Amino acid sequence: MPRAKVVRRRDEVVVEYGREHWELLESLRERALEVMRALARAGVESFVHGSVARGDVHPDSDVDVVVLYPVSPPLVEEALEIAGLPICKKEISQATPRHAVKISFYLDERTSVTFPLSRLSRLELEFYEFSGKLGLEELKRGARVPGVNKSLLAIVPIEEGHVEFSVLGREREVARLLGVSLDIVEERVSVLTRRDEVGRTGVFVHRVIAPEDSVTRVVEEIARRNPLFRKRLEIA
Repeated sequence: MPRAKVVRRRDEVVVEYGREHWELLESLRERALEVMRALARAGVESFVHGSVARGDVHPDSDVDVVVLYPVSPPLVEEALEIAGLPICKKEISQATPRHAVKISFYLDERTSVTFPLSRLSRLELEFYEFSGKLGLEELKRGARVPGVNKSLLAIVPIEEGHVEFSVLGREREVARLLGVSLDIVEERVSVLTRRDEVGRTGVFVHRVIAPEDSVTRVVEEIARRNPLFRKRLEIA
């Protein structure tokens, strides 16, 4: 897909979207709406975050739907099944012993629903504000929100597309723009710059299981063998 028109001004770049960009964004948002409506019918509030919320999508963009509070895996699975959204892969992950245990259900290669099994910390919650997130009603209205991409570029939507600039050296400004703490901005800068320097590092727990396998059973199995994993699950 040809990139939109780009205009550079000082330390910022204005990106004007073309017709193909808007069509791609609409298509990805329709997929997000399909998933979020299915969850809403089961009483589960969800958000889409990342480029689909900000608007700076590309052909490889993921549709990342997230639930921000602990929820029962069978409830989510049933909601998706009733909506005719089959799960092709399940993941259990925990970034570090301090992070919440999360479940991800993949509906295809680029569409996922992620939810925690224990409370998210303040920084874990702020991560989604940092990347940009939208709720169901906001998405229906066609809203777009500012956020930061994996290249540490702040993306600020405008009518024609977006304005982007580097977060580096403007961390406090970005924190104010997104309504988040400076802590999360500095943490993401540290994580992403380190990843660029030394490559992607592993996570504390990462288990991929088949669609037909029980998440609850596998979580219990991991908890029996891993006391740090079990301890995080026990936090109400």
